[in-house]
This record gives sequence, structure tokens and C-alpha cells, in this order.
Amino acid sequence: MFSTLRDRLFVSIALGVLAGDLITKRIAESSLPLHQPRQVIGEYLRWTLTYNTGAAMNMSLGTSSRVIFSVLAVVMIAVILRMWRGLPPTSTWLAASLGMIVAGATGNLLDRVRSAHGVVDFIDVGIGTARFWTFNVADSGVSVGAVILAILTWHEPSHAAPKANEQSSVPDVAAAEDGPPPPA
Repeated sequence: MFSTLRDRLFVSIALGVLAGDLITKRIAESSLPLHQPRQVIGEYLRWTLTYNTGAAMNMSLGTSSRVIFSVLAVVMIAVILRMWRGLPPTSTWLAASLGMIVAGATGNLLDRVRSAHGVVDFIDVGIGTARFWTFNVADSGVSVGAVILAILTWHEPSHAAPKANEQSSVPDVAAAEDGPPPPA
């Protein structure tokens, strides 16, 4: 079933990121007190257990956040899986980026379904009181995957054909060499 390198990369990366996310979240929940930072690398990296009932950067939609963000995650996962299946067999970097994104979305979705507390976050970076939002391995997977995907699609040459009512700025060399076009 996973005969191409593209497929093996997607599945391996998705399972690896998802397993890393699930394992680290359970370790954080079982070993960290809620909202009490534990220094790892001075003040720069701390483990601080929190629960996020919203989405990225604590974005909230009120009491409906859990349901709405769960539905959005399911839709996003379905879209990503469809994108992956439609990739050419040689699209290994695209497959890897999609694997990271789908794993992160799945990891956070499982937290939302598992508990009304929300998504487990515990990675706390910053300097002193200037802190970034607390996040987790799933968030890292989504972020890194999205950056890779953006870079790849930004550097992808455009293959869009001109619309029927638009004239191409590239001369049709074949037509010029063969003479006038046949009557319609």
C-alpha cells in the first residue's frame, strides 16, 4: 500500500510526530504541576503545563471552541490526506510537510476529544517575562510543516495556462513554423 518513498515518508513522519506528541503530553501531565514553570535551559526554555481550550495562540470562540475547532481539525485532516494522495510519487518534501501537519492536527484533535480541559501545552520559551505562547510537539509539527509547505509552493513554478479569453504573451512557435492555423 505504501510502495513509494513519498508514501513511506508521509506515514513515517506523521506517526513519528504523533507518537512524540502523545508521549510528551502524557509525560507532562503526569510529572508537571499545573502552571508552575520548571526551568530546563535557564529562563529560555521551561516546561509549564497548561491546557488550551482554544486554538493557536489561545484564540477562542467561546463555549463552542471545542466543537468548532474539532470539526475544523477533522476537515483539515481530510483535506491534507486528499492532498497527499494526489501528490506525484516524487513529491517527497511535500509529503513530509503534509505528514507533519496532519500529525499535529491529529494530536491536538485527540486532546480536544479526550478532555474538556483542552489541548495539553507545556513547551515554554522566552526571556524573563517576555514569553512566547506555550505550545506542544503537535503545534511544532504543524508550524514546521506549514513553513516547509509555504517555501515549496512559493518556489514552485506556475504552470497555469492562460484562460480562453486571454492571449498568451509567449508566441506559439509551432503554429508560426507550420503556417496559419486551420479554419475553424
